[in-house]
Amino acid sequence: MRLKDKVAVITGAASGFGEAMARRFADEGAKVVIADLNGEGAERVAKEIGSAALPLAVDVSQKAAVEEMIAAAMNAHGRVDIMVNNAGYSHRNGDMLEVDEQTFDRITAVNMKAIYYAALAVVPVMEAQGGGCILTTASTAGLRPRPGLTWYNASKGWAITATKSMAVELAPRKIRVNCLCPVAGETGMLGLFLGEDTPERRAQFRATVPLGRLSQPLDIANAALWLVSDEAEFITGVALEVDGGRCV
Repeated sequence: MRLKDKVAVITGAASGFGEAMARRFADEGAKVVIADLNGEGAERVAKEIGSAALPLAVDVSQKAAVEEMIAAAMNAHGRVDIMVNNAGYSHRNGDMLEVDEQTFDRITAVNMKAIYYAALAVVPVMEAQGGGCILTTASTAGLRPRPGLTWYNASKGWAITATKSMAVELAPRKIRVNCLCPVAGETGMLGLFLGEDTPERRAQFRATVPLGRLSQPLDIANAALWLVSDEAEFITGVALEVDGGRCV
C-alpha cells in the first residue's frame, strides 16, 4: 500500500485523469477527496470507491470554494498530504483570434489561478504538518505547443513554470512540487483538442505519437501515483512527460 494513511485532494476528479488518479490512490491506501465542478459526478465516483472517498462540488476558479475544499479535507481527516491540481479547461482547436474573452478568462482561472488558490490554502497546512506533495496536471502542450490551441498551450506553459518555481521555494518546507505532461487522451476534452472527435482526426493525431496511441487515464494515474509516493521523495520540480514519445 504505497499511500497508506495518506490524504489526497484531487480536483477534476469526477472523470478522466482525475477519476483514474482517485481510484488508483484509493487502491493504494489513500483517503481521497473527490473535488469537481460536477457534484453528481463526484458523488458517483466516491460511491464507487467507497468509504475512503469524500465527494465535494467545487469550482476551483473561486478562492472561497478552494478554501472550503481544504477545510473539508481537514475536518474529515485532519491533514492533507497530497494536493492534485487536475481540473482543466480549454478552448476548441482553431484560430487563436476567434477565442472569445470569456473563454480566455475561464482558461486562465481554471488552469492558472486555481493553482495559486490551492497553494494559498494548502501550503500552510502542509508546512504545519511537516511536509507534503503538490502535483499539477499540465500538458505536452506546454512543452511542445502547436497551432490551434494557443491560449490553452500558454496556460499549461505557465503551470510548468509555476511548478518549477514553487518546487524551489517550497523545498525548505519539505513540500515537493511536480507536474505531469500528458499527451491528449481518452477524456471528455479530447474533442476540443482535436477540433472534432472523429476516427480520421484520431488517426492523424496517433500518427504523431511514436508509441502509436492516445494516452489512457490509467497511464496518467500510474505516473501520478509514483510522483506522490515516498518512492519519489527526492523528485521535485519535474515536468514528467507521459506522452508515448510525442515530445521527443
